[in-house]
Amino acid sequence: MKNSTFTHTAFYDETSSSQRFIADLLEKADIRINGCRPWDINLNAQGVIEDALSHGNLGLGERYMMGDWDAESLDQFFFHLLRARLPEQLNPHKLVFHHLKNRLINLQTAKRAFQVGEAHYDLGNDFYAAMLDKRMTYTCGYWKNATTLEEAQEAKLDLICRKMQLKPGMRVLDIGCGWGSFMAYAAEYYGVECVGLTISREQAEYGKSLMKSGLPVEFRLQDYRDETEQFDRIVSIGMFEHVGRKNYREYMDVAHRCLKDDGLFLLHTIGKNVRGTSPDPWIDKYIFPNGELPALGQVTDAAEPQFVVEDVHNFGADYDKTLMAWHANFEANWPQFKDQFSERFYRMWRYYLLSCAGAFRARDIQLWQFVLSKKGELGGYDRVS
Repeated sequence: MKNSTFTHTAFYDETSSSQRFIADLLEKADIRINGCRPWDINLNAQGVIEDALSHGNLGLGERYMMGDWDAESLDQFFFHLLRARLPEQLNPHKLVFHHLKNRLINLQTAKRAFQVGEAHYDLGNDFYAAMLDKRMTYTCGYWKNATTLEEAQEAKLDLICRKMQLKPGMRVLDIGCGWGSFMAYAAEYYGVECVGLTISREQAEYGKSLMKSGLPVEFRLQDYRDETEQFDRIVSIGMFEHVGRKNYREYMDVAHRCLKDDGLFLLHTIGKNVRGTSPDPWIDKYIFPNGELPALGQVTDAAEPQFVVEDVHNFGADYDKTLMAWHANFEANWPQFKDQFSERFYRMWRYYLLSCAGAFRARDIQLWQFVLSKKGELGGYDRVS
């Protein structure tokens, strides 16, 4: 233990103004450099603090991937960091181009639509099957009355079906259908027919097995902007994060075009508290290329000309539990993938899951479900829970 303490201490210089500045800032979040509590940061190399100052979470994340720092409980580290709103007190000067790029360029054009599928969702169906629930549901579970990941995901799927007031024979469009968990559940338990859109070839391939099982579901490997059919109901579960602010209005136009006049549209999306901020540079580079979280007002602004907002439901705190369950599965099953992926990938994926869990726990980001109608539900819309 003495040797470990000495090693960590060697990488922290109290006489350095930048390191002292960060240390004082971290104290506000009750985080200590080279401390012994689970959420304390321990330095394993020189320059970690300087990279965090100049590159923000991009520098911090990349140095973590290299093994240059650790925290026993990474989710707690980020909870403390974000609950104290420390990132708001930093202005990494080397991220100016990143901010300008996201403000000025449409990064979510139809030509770019398949990039996130290739970079993230096409890692392999076996990999995701080991991390997710049995239905391969890669969105937030609903933990109100659930104790396991399986229960939470089934509760979420059923919640959506009931919010959509599904009836046998309805045709439902799922924009961003993932591995088809919602479509399979809705088809089996509510007797509806489903069409799902995905930009992932791996997901589309997986969907063929569902189609062969006799369920009335269809996977289409296409961008949402290319859909023209009309449906009784539309759901979009965890896809709006890939649309981008410059395309929100067009997205709503597509949903309006594809929804029958008496239909309902459920939009399930992660969101941020304040508009005008840029996407996290580390997440953008390593996890979800060209992604962007909307603010609440941006969703309603985009919906305003076309839809009546019938209901908004925030259960963002449930994403913390979901991500921690995914992380537990990832850790338990990592031995079967360690020869396929590198140690750097392992640390990257841990950083992704646990930093996001900490962010939801700190209520730094949210999870909303909107129910929208074209003309407003006569007599009002009754929310189920």
